[in-house]
Amino acid sequence: MIGDPLTILLVEDNNAHAELVKRSFEQHRVANQVQHVVDGQQALDYLFRNGDYADINKYPDPHIVLLDLRLPKVDGLEVLKQIKSADQLHNLPVIILTTSSAEQDIAKAYDYNANSYVVKPMDYDKFTSLMDDLGFYWMLWNEYPWK
Repeated sequence: MIGDPLTILLVEDNNAHAELVKRSFEQHRVANQVQHVVDGQQALDYLFRNGDYADINKYPDPHIVLLDLRLPKVDGLEVLKQIKSADQLHNLPVIILTTSSAEQDIAKAYDYNANSYVVKPMDYDKFTSLMDDLGFYWMLWNEYPWK
């Protein structure tokens, strides 16, 4: 991998989409570790170190979050709102990666301080290309305050 090792928290309830993301990042060596959770409550537990996610060695702090909106248990917008309102997490980059192109979702995500909003293409080749572009931009070109 180019640059510092990165951990990505992937919050995605669609296993097929999650596998595409993970494979694309692995293929291009974008991240050292992709941690995958399948609902909004697991994402919050991971980020706030609750329950099974208390072990930081097993579940390292993510450098970036890829967040779907339509999630079971806790909606992605609520997860985003809690991340950005927490002192210890508000600088954590959150990319909304969703199938929703609804104007209200986009507006609300930016109201809650999303760092980026990306609509997943349904075409496999376009989705793979998107993951490549996201990986290169966010993991290689973007500057973070901890580097």
